Amino acid sequence: MDFAALTEGVVALPPAALYLVGTFVFLLAVAALRVISNQLNAKAPPVFEGVPFLGGILKFVQGPMKLMAEGYARHGEVFTVPVLHKNITFLLGPCVSAHFFKANDEEMSQKEVYEFNVPTFGKGVVFDVDHKVRAEQFRFFAEALKTAKLKLYVPHFVSEAEAYFAKWGDAGEVDLSKAFAELIILTASRTLMGREVRENMFTQVAELFHDLDAGMLPVSVLFPYLPIPQHRRRDRAREELSRIFSKVIRARRASGAREDDILQCFIDSRYEKVYGGRALTDDEITGLLIATLFAGQHTSSITSAWTGYFMIANKATAWAAAEAEQRRVLAERGPAIDIDALGEMDALQRNITEALRLFPPLIMLLRQANAAFSVETSAGRRHVVPKGHIVFASPAFSHRLPAVFPQPDAFEPERFAPPREEDKVAPFSFIGFGGGRHGCMGSNFAYLQIKTIWSLLLRNFEFELVDPFPEADYDSLVVGPKPCRVRYHRRALHAQGI
Repeated sequence: MDFAALTEGVVALPPAALYLVGTFVFLLAVAALRVISNQLNAKAPPVFEGVPFLGGILKFVQGPMKLMAEGYARHGEVFTVPVLHKNITFLLGPCVSAHFFKANDEEMSQKEVYEFNVPTFGKGVVFDVDHKVRAEQFRFFAEALKTAKLKLYVPHFVSEAEAYFAKWGDAGEVDLSKAFAELIILTASRTLMGREVRENMFTQVAELFHDLDAGMLPVSVLFPYLPIPQHRRRDRAREELSRIFSKVIRARRASGAREDDILQCFIDSRYEKVYGGRALTDDEITGLLIATLFAGQHTSSITSAWTGYFMIANKATAWAAAEAEQRRVLAERGPAIDIDALGEMDALQRNITEALRLFPPLIMLLRQANAAFSVETSAGRRHVVPKGHIVFASPAFSHRLPAVFPQPDAFEPERFAPPREEDKVAPFSFIGFGGGRHGCMGSNFAYLQIKTIWSLLLRNFEFELVDPFPEADYDSLVVGPKPCRVRYHRRALHAQGI
């Protein structure tokens, strides 16, 4: 071997350049050794099971929050619970969640873990299609939720809420959860399903959606086609909704009429990268409407209720700040509630966000790992999550970690304001609307809807708790407050300027 030829270019370099090259090569070697060492030292997540074969099932039966608390106390941020033929790995906290939120659908897939929604949403949409088609359909959602569209929806939020609260007396008692569930389906009916449904078919469509909702049970996650009465009513409701919306869609297309609602956005949408650029079928539109309603109805009504309960329980701070903000907005802009006025309500938005931090409606987010990946805990332990594991991230648990949010059980909306901004200290600290590639596209829609509701209530009513502050109902798939009454008093007309 001619070593002179190999070193010819090197010996011609000046000493300073040789030093820089040598340093660079040394750093590369150190980095490579570190990667190899980490790979060799990485281990599969610790197993949290207890009784072999049955322990994982028993732990899930006791409830996910208790399971996560015990698993975290024993193993930290990463652990695996075997359940039947599946391995479920928990990633708790922002330190270990980056890959969960940032990976693409081919690496971390939603489809396999959310297929139980197919009987409800229908074939050919969302979780019944591959990731390329689903990306196109998510683009339709995004187009329908752009700022220019949201601006058109706000007047409908206002008119529906004003009409609903006009039916309240001068004083009375209500359960906020029940009241907001009724109101949100009204606003959704107008902005999502369209004027025709809201004006002519609301009762019928609302009852059909109730049957769909009642067919989403914990057993449905594992056995979505189990022949039980709730599933049979679900399937009949899905067929009838498809018939109703097909009639509405055909009528709009035939007449050329256009409306400012999400239904119109779906009618106008065209695939770009799949299906040869065709329009959506009537059944696809129906499925996307159902998916949109399911994504937002419970979450918005539940978050509206929690926001109210927390503001009423914290009159001197949270309520006072939101009320003072309404006074300022009224003085500067007058009584109109539009998208610009809502955009200035930062104190109210922080109240909503803090309520969502403490009680996110979706306590667990799921993916299937289609490729192995590694994570490193805050303590420096490395784990490789194997391919095929079901992976859970939990807003409900992660939002209560003291290392992420100091005094995590306290209601402190100002933690989201400068200079604290605790949600920005680490990526994916606040995941009330998910995050990363699958962050909720409807978050702005939800904030506008909830802020509209509470702007009207802050301006027109006083509230006090009748029952003790509610506990969370963790027996539901979507977690809301247990029943809790509040007493309201309508403000006198001259006091409505607050």
